Amino acid sequence: MRPTMRPTKADLEAARDRVIPDVLPPDGGTLRVLFSGINPGLYSGATGHHFARPGNRFWPALHRSGFTDRLLDPSEQDLLPGYGLGITNLAHRTTARADELTAEELREGGRRLRALVERHRPAYLAVAGVTAYRTAFGRPRTRIGPQDEAFGSARVWVLPNPSGLNASWPLDRIAAEFRRLREAADALSG
Repeated sequence: MRPTMRPTKADLEAARDRVIPDVLPPDGGTLRVLFSGINPGLYSGATGHHFARPGNRFWPALHRSGFTDRLLDPSEQDLLPGYGLGITNLAHRTTARADELTAEELREGGRRLRALVERHRPAYLAVAGVTAYRTAFGRPRTRIGPQDEAFGSARVWVLPNPSGLNASWPLDRIAAEFRRLREAADALSG
């Protein structure tokens, strides 16, 4: 494992509005769960890795829940397709805070996400961030957990935002929700 580089303040500012490519299996590859963040933060934009900011709980929750056999560093994101996993974002634009995104950007991201799901056909789409999900898909009463709606053949699960700023969801609680999703994905795949 090679650790993610630590960007400077100048690197972070230069990362504004960058786009980080999705992490997906090759066309036709197995995709058990497609994780969608809200959008990349400046730290992710500077490093080119999803959920890269120190303190973000995505990678530890992924491991603790049993999706991966070890804790991956964000720089190892390209290993995810080997686990049947992928990463995208509702909005591709890198910002310092998610609240810099407009509602229209989130709705447009929702439309793009539906098309991505139709193309790659994951068993589950897991959106990390209930407030962004509510806006993107016009579902104001959505709660964390499995959803009644599906996107084509993909079931939908809303996860808590793993950002370190989300103090109401400590790591153990986030990992437990990721575990529920993994167990559902495992049961689906037999």
